[in-house]
Amino acid sequence: MYNRARAANYVCRTVMKISPARIAAFEILSKIESETAFSSVLLPLYATILSPPDRALCHQLTLGILRKQMYLDSVIGNFGKGKKIDPAVRIALRIGLYQLLFLDRIPDYSAINDSVNLVQYAKKTSAKGFVNAILRRATRENISCEYADDIERISVEASHPRWLIEKWIGRFGVAETERLAHSNNEISEITFRFTARSSQKIREKFLNNCNEQKTVSVVKMSEFVEDCFIADGIDTELLDLVENGEIYFQDEASQMVAVSIDIRSGDKFLDVCAAPGSKTTLIAAREMMKTETVVAGDLHWPRASFLRDNCRNQGVGFVNVLQYDAESELPFANESFDVVLLDAPCSGTGTIRHNPEIRYSLKPSDLAGLSQKQLTLLQNASKAVKQGGRLIYSTCSLETEENEQICEKFIADNPRFSMIKPRVPERFMNADGFAQTLPHRDNMDGFFIAAFEKVHQT
Repeated sequence: MYNRARAANYVCRTVMKISPARIAAFEILSKIESETAFSSVLLPLYATILSPPDRALCHQLTLGILRKQMYLDSVIGNFGKGKKIDPAVRIALRIGLYQLLFLDRIPDYSAINDSVNLVQYAKKTSAKGFVNAILRRATRENISCEYADDIERISVEASHPRWLIEKWIGRFGVAETERLAHSNNEISEITFRFTARSSQKIREKFLNNCNEQKTVSVVKMSEFVEDCFIADGIDTELLDLVENGEIYFQDEASQMVAVSIDIRSGDKFLDVCAAPGSKTTLIAAREMMKTETVVAGDLHWPRASFLRDNCRNQGVGFVNVLQYDAESELPFANESFDVVLLDAPCSGTGTIRHNPEIRYSLKPSDLAGLSQKQLTLLQNASKAVKQGGRLIYSTCSLETEENEQICEKFIADNPRFSMIKPRVPERFMNADGFAQTLPHRDNMDGFFIAAFEKVHQT
């Protein structure tokens, strides 16, 4: 378990003159590589003990390096003539090289010296000369890479594993796959919504400030999702609203899933795999006047506990939060709910923009295991749906094995369910009756939505 004290210890225990931002980035990248940790978890921990400038640089280095990792490694391999490199030394090289190639405002000597010192910090002193030589070559020589084919070029330049590029090419074609892969490396806009805790007065004041350009960030409304706001950056006003639980950062496509849920007066609603609660809290806030029964749960208690606290912080503490194993069975009588949402655990390939490290830890074999889990969860969730009720299945994956194929198998095995059109704008619907958002086309995360209705028995 990571905590602020451990993060502070990593940043402060060095006696060398290395910027705290680079030490923090080094530690975060090391944990992501060795422990399959997540940048979205570690960056906020380190942010609490870094100054604003160091926090910004750490964030820029960590996410930038993850987005360019395979390209950086290709350059390192060319300069290092294929020499085997210790993981800590490679991370120090990535940090230095990324600054030299992509951050114009950082002096070369600063980037090189700190990377050399990072190697000593990692107790790899014998590699200091090697790191210094590689980085100095990068300042003097032209960077050029040779590729065996277009697939390798896209894979390296966009830093996505070859198997994933090949898979996407089979579905989207070469040109669209290249756009998709590069869009995953773009810095996404900031999207947020007001919570149930925010008052009308707070909303009006914020929107008036936006209209009068009194905010640092330029804010606009989403074209596709009701009450979704898009900003080009984060200012102190936004941070204060987040701290007070009055706004919540949530991707536009994720909000679209929640807004697609249609709850009628008196309906009972279940969110099967709900943590951390982004969709649960939005649905509860939108529909609180229509229903008194909102139930949400997850597998492990830490996730369920976080879900509960998130609901309370956003002003929807009436949500009933449970811990259960939905892959085994749900702790409800059959046909207990009018509307059931299964936002299934998935590969997350639609969220690489926000979670760049996903691409490196995911393996082709993972998809088979995820698919089996998703189908089991969908079967179990369907049992809780009343006659005439609705079942919504969603993922943040782009893979057909986790999306269309799951739904086709479910329909084949469950004749009492029929497909219905998800409540989303028409532009997101595909020819098979499912909804799909795509990062390179829609400038939002890649989500899949399917909707089913349980027909009455005759």
